[in-house]
Amino acid sequence: MGLLAASGAAFGQAAGVVDPGVRGGAAGAGGALSGLTTLQQQFFTAAQSRFQEVDSVSGTAPGAAGAGLGPRFNADGCAVCHAQPAVGGTSPAINPQVAIATKNGAQNAVPSFITSNGPVREARFIKNPDGTPDGGVHDLFVITRRADAPTSCNIAQPNFAQAIAANNIIFRIPTPLFGAGLVENTPDGNLKTDSVNISVPQAALGITSGLFNISGNDGTITRFGWKAQNKSLLIFAGEAYNVEQGVTNELFPNERDDTHGCVANATPEDSTNLAVTEPSASPASDFSSDTVNFAAFMRLSAAPTRIAPTNTTVQGNNQFVNVGCGRCHIPQHTTAQSPFGGQSQVTYSPFSDFALHNMGTGLQDQVSQGVANGQQFRTAPLWGIGQRLFFLHDGRTNSLVTAVEAHASPGSEANQVINNFNLLSPSDQQAVINFLRSL
Repeated sequence: MGLLAASGAAFGQAAGVVDPGVRGGAAGAGGALSGLTTLQQQFFTAAQSRFQEVDSVSGTAPGAAGAGLGPRFNADGCAVCHAQPAVGGTSPAINPQVAIATKNGAQNAVPSFITSNGPVREARFIKNPDGTPDGGVHDLFVITRRADAPTSCNIAQPNFAQAIAANNIIFRIPTPLFGAGLVENTPDGNLKTDSVNISVPQAALGITSGLFNISGNDGTITRFGWKAQNKSLLIFAGEAYNVEQGVTNELFPNERDDTHGCVANATPEDSTNLAVTEPSASPASDFSSDTVNFAAFMRLSAAPTRIAPTNTTVQGNNQFVNVGCGRCHIPQHTTAQSPFGGQSQVTYSPFSDFALHNMGTGLQDQVSQGVANGQQFRTAPLWGIGQRLFFLHDGRTNSLVTAVEAHASPGSEANQVINNFNLLSPSDQQAVINFLRSL
């Protein structure tokens, strides 16, 4: 079932309950971990700057000194998509993909699922034309007719209208990256123990516990991405650079589309720098590839901060626990020792078990990744949710109330939890929503 045909649970159970919207005040995110050494702080600052680089095909377009864009791409920079409420976040209020479609002379059509006030999205096709599973990203745009592209390149955009008509398309939005180094540095044993400790109350609610996505090579837990499909931040960065921007790199060195006449640069387009022409304050950053810098920015980013509790948010936290939300959205984990300041033996609060759970027919995307099937997703971390604009893996709603109710549908492990939520008084339901907006 494609996104446009997915219905989810019967919404509106939380009658009169409203999402107050993005909380005001400071972003409370986007900075470095506290406790970094001077060299580490300099590395973070330089890596953050590299994360904001804009790419063009060969690095010659005005304001786009990065090279390697395309031949197919969804955006021309990391921070273009990871922007709300600060660099490293998620979809901003104004979708930059609308302008990117025709940037530098390109003549891409804007797909119907991309709107100026909607979320940044990538598109995946569920099946190939022969009926076999696809699941891969089909980039929105092509470099054809861009002023900085080879004139010999004449590739076309995918036929998204046909995919929509056939219910053969699903979408995903960017995940926020704040605090990602803490998640990366959490031992598998800690995640497993934290899951076991909650397994009995999970089972009482019909929730399957401890099903982690794993690396097919070393058998360890993978934890990044909507299906926890990526093992490390470096792999996450390398794949995203290649898939979302079309930039080949030392982890993903081959062009996804090598159509003759469309490949403008030698590969990999992003690699270790053997000479530095514009040094920053961090030699580690200067000599490292973009991909290593992107990973460093994520790894050294501080977790998002929550606002001070109020009587209402304390009430909401209590009901969040009472109805069972905390059975998957585990409040805390503890890291291992780390070579980076501010990461060793740190107890942090992501509100996620980082395990896979069946979310039912309403949220299914029919895409399998690793051991995750088409109805399973990683428990989305809730830290920083108070300042997000779009919710669920495909950004289908900007209402937290709707997002909560969408957890219930045939086959979902969250059905009992949402039933418990719907049995709360309206004031308690509202308190839960207000608690979430405080995170």
